[in-house]
Amino acid sequence: MVRVGVNGFGRIGRLTFRFCWEISELEVVHINEITGGAETAAYLVKYDSVHGTWNHSAKATSATSIEIDGKTLSFSQHEDFTQVDWRALGVELVIECTGKFVKVKELQPYIDVCGVKRVIVSAPVKEPSVLNVVVGCNDDKLESKHVICTAASCTTNCIAPIIKVIQAQLGIEKGMITTVHNITGTQSLVDMPNEKKSDLRRARSGMLNLAPTSTGSATAVAEVFPELKGKLNGHAIRVPMLNSSITDMVFVVSRNTSVEEVNAMLLEASEPGSELAETTEHGAILGYETTPLVSTDYVNDTRSTIVDAPSTMVVMGNMVKIYAWYDNEVGYSMRTAELSRLVARKFLGA
Repeated sequence: MVRVGVNGFGRIGRLTFRFCWEISELEVVHINEITGGAETAAYLVKYDSVHGTWNHSAKATSATSIEIDGKTLSFSQHEDFTQVDWRALGVELVIECTGKFVKVKELQPYIDVCGVKRVIVSAPVKEPSVLNVVVGCNDDKLESKHVICTAASCTTNCIAPIIKVIQAQLGIEKGMITTVHNITGTQSLVDMPNEKKSDLRRARSGMLNLAPTSTGSATAVAEVFPELKGKLNGHAIRVPMLNSSITDMVFVVSRNTSVEEVNAMLLEASEPGSELAETTEHGAILGYETTPLVSTDYVNDTRSTIVDAPSTMVVMGNMVKIYAWYDNEVGYSMRTAELSRLVARKFLGA
C-alpha cells in the first residue's frame, strides 16, 4: 500500500480523495488545505450539494486531524507545501489539487526538498518533462522518468477519447471545439472583482450569465496527439449550472463518412473489449447514448465522455459534428484517482 498525501482540498481534491479511499493500493494519510480548517474539510468531504452524501463517516478530531471511518489522517494548513513534513509522514505520492502549481520549477520541491517520489497534478503542465495523461488514451506512455505527471484537464479527458477514435478511423484535418461548461470556483457568484482569473467575464455573476471564456483543452490535446498540433482550437461557454457539461466537437476529416458510420465506430469503441471500455486499470472511459437525455442525467457519471448519438451530424461528407456529455467533476476525479493507482502500481510497488 502506497502512502498518499493530498494538497488542495477543493472540489477536485475532495472528490479524488473519495475515490482514492476506495482503492486498496492507496492509503491517504495527510491533507493540506489552506482554507477553512479541519472541521470544514471533514464536513465538505462528507456532504456535497451536487454529488450527495458520502457513505463514510468523516469528522475533525482536532485542528490537525480528521477521522474517516475511525482512521485518523493528519491535517495541515500550509500555503508553502514544503512546510508540510511529507517525509516524516512517509508520503511517497502527492496528488496536487490546488490548481496553483503548474510549472516544473514550482512542483520540483516536492521531489528535491520534501522527499516525495511521485507527484500527480490535477491540471495540465505544459512542459516537455511532464506527461499529461488522459487515461485510456496515452497512459501507456507513462515512464519512470515522469516523476511529475498530470491528469490533464476535465475537458481534455472528454474530447481525447473521441478524437482518438475519429483520428484513427477517419483522420482529422482540423477542428473546432466548444465546451458548454458549468460554473467553477474561478468565477464570481455575484458581480465583483475576481482575484483568481484576469478574464473580466469571470468577474460577472456566474449564477446569472452565459460567459464565453477560454479553454486550453483543444490545444492541450495536442500533448496527447502530437500529430494534431495546430489543427484544433476552441472556446468555453460558462453556464449558470452546477454540474455536468457538454462539448461540441466539429472536425473536417480526411475522407467522406456518414452519421451512421461515425456513430457505429464510436459505439464499437465504447463496447467491452475496447481499450476505452472498463479494464483492470480503469473504469469505462467512453460511453455511447441513444436515449435523449439531459445534463442532470449525467451527474455522478464516472465515465470521461458520453457520446450523445442523436446529435451526431455530417455535412458534405467530411465535416463531422459530435456532442459529448461529461460530469466534469466526478469523471475527472475518478481518472485522477485511477492515474494515482496506476503510478502506485507501476513505480511504487503497490
